[in-house]
Amino acid sequence: MIKPNPLKTGDIIAIASPAAALHDTKIVEQAAHTLRSWGLRVVISENSLARSGYYAGDSNTRATTMASLLADKDIKAILCSYGGYGCIHIIDEFADAIGKNPKWVMGMSDCSVLHAAAINAGVMSLHSPQCRHIGEEHEHEHISRIRDILFGALPCYTIGGNALNVQGVARGMLVGGNLSVLCSLIRTPYDIFRKDTILFIEDLNEPFYKVERMMYNLKLAGILSNIAALVVGQFADIGGCERFGESVYDMIHRLVADCNIPVCFDFPVGHMGRNVPLIEGADVELIVSRSEARLSFLPVPTK
Repeated sequence: MIKPNPLKTGDIIAIASPAAALHDTKIVEQAAHTLRSWGLRVVISENSLARSGYYAGDSNTRATTMASLLADKDIKAILCSYGGYGCIHIIDEFADAIGKNPKWVMGMSDCSVLHAAAINAGVMSLHSPQCRHIGEEHEHEHISRIRDILFGALPCYTIGGNALNVQGVARGMLVGGNLSVLCSLIRTPYDIFRKDTILFIEDLNEPFYKVERMMYNLKLAGILSNIAALVVGQFADIGGCERFGESVYDMIHRLVADCNIPVCFDFPVGHMGRNVPLIEGADVELIVSRSEARLSFLPVPTK
């Protein structure tokens, strides 16, 4: 996997909107202010402030913008302003450009499509908070971690134990993102489910039975038994848990019980609270014990 070059003071980062339109475009300028405070120059794409129905411009505008930003060698990173829905409409139009001029692509939620395309192009990317959180929570540790990673640091995260954790040690390439989005990419050119990877998942505002159905899809396809480990992030606003008599975490624990892999629950990634940045495509080590879980990013070997 290719790791994009670290940023340095004076480098250009672009803000783009490949999916839904923002409800409040002031969020873009707030994020830009934070990025400038890191010593970066900021380019705001026109469609980041646009609206075409639900989307930040029509499909052609969004695709053309992403293709142009990816091709521009002066731009060293691209921050997605928002997720929502829409990346899947346009990914075929610029996926090939990701590997031709590797740079940091940043975002989460629906932007899991972009991370999946980057994995399949052989390029690392950054699963991270987007404009609203970068602008409003710039003093928080999980936002400063984004800056550190962009400028070349490798993170290491240690969290407290969880009663559902499955103990063990695993090493592998980290892949993942929004569970609904990733499941929609199975058997496409952007499928990220592969043997011996460490998979992280999160989701938002889905009925319990749909999350369980997606997890059964991964189990029946043999995916859960083939990965090296599972990192279970935040599942926010999941409806119907009371009706089914168990939490999302309980359900996932039940489905992975016979997979013989380490499993870490309640990792701080997703749509609620602390949301730490993760380098997709990087080699990591996951250690899960009774008292804690540790996710360490390993140095890229020099050639």
